[in-house]
Amino acid sequence: MSLGLQYKDQRKIFQEIETDTPYLEYPLFQNTGIVKHGFSTRLGGVSEGCYSSLNLSFTRGDKEESVRENFRRIGEAMGIKCENMVFTQQTHTANVRVVTEADRGMGITRERSYTDVDGLVTNVPGLCLVTFFADCVPLYFVDPVKKAVGLSHSGWRGTVSKIGKVTVELMREQYGSNPSDILAAVGPSICQECYEVSEDVVEQFKLHYKEEFWEDLFYRKENGRYQLNLWRANELVFLEAGIKQEHIAVTNLCTHCNSEILYSHRTAGDKRGNLCAFLALRETTE
Repeated sequence: MSLGLQYKDQRKIFQEIETDTPYLEYPLFQNTGIVKHGFSTRLGGVSEGCYSSLNLSFTRGDKEESVRENFRRIGEAMGIKCENMVFTQQTHTANVRVVTEADRGMGITRERSYTDVDGLVTNVPGLCLVTFFADCVPLYFVDPVKKAVGLSHSGWRGTVSKIGKVTVELMREQYGSNPSDILAAVGPSICQECYEVSEDVVEQFKLHYKEEFWEDLFYRKENGRYQLNLWRANELVFLEAGIKQEHIAVTNLCTHCNSEILYSHRTAGDKRGNLCAFLALRETTE
């Protein structure tokens, strides 16, 4: 039984895991055998009203006890304990934090000791990186050679700042990752057809992306506004960072087109919940 998601094409980028708390995962990563990972949906939680039902944000006005139960449910579905999760503190920067044992539980079982962090990397088995979304782009990174992972949040500002490349460079610096070994994915987010932006946003992309790619990235409409392709932009960031084309999975799933099943800011504005991306190295005892 399908979750009812509408994909842009027939590529099998995602596997729909149909538990009581359903989620999506990538065969690209699952086939490595070294990670637990997923991307949540709106389904299978206890939140009500505009947050229904699997809201994973403590900051949008939902009941704290509902959000905690939602995290417990999605964690149980993925085989991840809440106390092992580590949250970002997203403000649309290109800041990426190295996560160590000292960060275990930050954001969910204890207060974060950091702010302005939109990406996380770690090589500690069992620690689960968690990032938050409702149209912005999740970026996943798995290095099966050095056994390291990264997870970043890339809205248009993060995409202009190329947080994906920043994440790869930090993995190379910290763990000796070779970009050519890294597997990477662009996660569920808003598609170009749904993402209208103003000219000042496009001007930022013109400054940071080569002109040969502009036709791929945006087009101008009669109303003077533009449709922007964050999926292609982040794919180009991956390639610029040295990741091989055959190691990249680019989403064919739009949050706005699927707003009954995935939260979308463009659809609902501030009256909504958040989705999450999860990524953890498996522990060797598993």
